[in-house]
Amino acid sequence: MSLFGLGSRNQKTFRPKKNAPSGSKGAQLQKHIDATLGSGNLREAVRLPPGEDINEWLAVNTVDFFNQVNILYGTLTEFCTSANCPTMTAGPKYEYRWADGVAIKKPIEVSASKYVEYLMDWIEAQLDDELIFPQKLGAPFPPNFQDVVRTIFKRSFRVYAHIYHSHFQKIVSLKEEAHLNTCFKHFVLFAWVSFPLTFFLCAS
Repeated sequence: MSLFGLGSRNQKTFRPKKNAPSGSKGAQLQKHIDATLGSGNLREAVRLPPGEDINEWLAVNTVDFFNQVNILYGTLTEFCTSANCPTMTAGPKYEYRWADGVAIKKPIEVSASKYVEYLMDWIEAQLDDELIFPQKLGAPFPPNFQDVVRTIFKRSFRVYAHIYHSHFQKIVSLKEEAHLNTCFKHFVLFAWVSFPLTFFLCAS
């Protein structure tokens, strides 16, 4: 199944592309991202544009990265099953358990596909909450906004880790490895610039 020929999917995991938040400012920043990515200079693409608000920049990029990892994992849903991946891992030393702090307070062991389903539901709920990701231009971001984004990035990193460890050969057979590598490099560079060492200390 090709990344670009989406075909039939597990619709609970694969979701429609989300649009950038924060009205016209979000749309302007999205155009900037698209333009700088098109130049091939990822370091320029992850740098906060001069004069822009850091929270606006984080919000637009968080939506963009959600869409990317959602599409990439969506190509693997028929291969990443509870039978093939009974736990969410990235090798023998890294097992990820799910908790959202609300419905599931104590981390539970789930299959990789269930973990990603929980994660995508959780991220989507954050993105749709206008108290966290305001849609109206000029609406304030909450004081803990950057902590929320950091957690979204940390958990999204785990999806990449699982894909690389458990499904990279399938990615190669689907001819998606170049796209995966570019998306992951963009994601890691952005996280490194936005959160420096704190992101990588907590990503595992």
